[in-house]
Amino acid sequence: MVSACVMTFNNGEQIEDCLKSVTWADETVVVDSFSTDQTIEICRKYTDRVYQRRWPGFKDQSNYTMSLAQYRWILFIDADERITPELFHEIQSHINDVSSHYRGFYLPRKTFYLGKWINHGDWYPAYDLRLYQKDKGCWVKEPHAKIKLDGKAKYLKNDMLHFSYKNLSAQLSTIDKYTDMSANEMEKRGTSFVTLQLISRPLFRFIKGYLLKRGFMDGVPGFVAAITTSFYVFMKYAKLRELRIKNSET
Repeated sequence: MVSACVMTFNNGEQIEDCLKSVTWADETVVVDSFSTDQTIEICRKYTDRVYQRRWPGFKDQSNYTMSLAQYRWILFIDADERITPELFHEIQSHINDVSSHYRGFYLPRKTFYLGKWINHGDWYPAYDLRLYQKDKGCWVKEPHAKIKLDGKAKYLKNDMLHFSYKNLSAQLSTIDKYTDMSANEMEKRGTSFVTLQLISRPLFRFIKGYLLKRGFMDGVPGFVAAITTSFYVFMKYAKLRELRIKNSET
């Protein structure tokens, strides 16, 4: 009834715990972007549904992965995420309810960051639509692909665990990569830009996450999370400005 779908690339240090957390699924489908570490070998210990495909972007790879699934319910999980036993039982209770009219479910994600679980701010609960009926959903947008669902969705209570960045250097590398993609997408859409946004948008994001959503209650990790989230917003718009200048010169 449930197909667990995982997309991988050089996740050898994390993928085994991820796959162990979804052994209850009726099948596990892995699509790997030609990893150069031991990811493929580890995945084949848990499933024979392992495929390799060049990375075309989040949206296209996600839809391709979903197309390989055989069962009605699709559960997308990243290599650095884990389904807890409590969340598994909650999922089972809902998908086995024949009277339910929900076509998808939002999972709350709790992140382990700088040695601490983040319980406040923009990072928690980071609800994400990850469980849905195959014929009712498709992945849209870039770079942060999300599910477009035909039907109603419910918010679940039990957390999906997220073991995020290995260190701050890895986080900054990810921010650099994602803000490149975000700026390019905003440029394609013709997103408006004024210089004041370089100040106002990051500042508002920090106030929202650190003060209004009580990120300060998570101590130093909460403060760093709020700062780096604001920095992400700053870099996204700074790179958009950079693109506009570059395009105007060509």
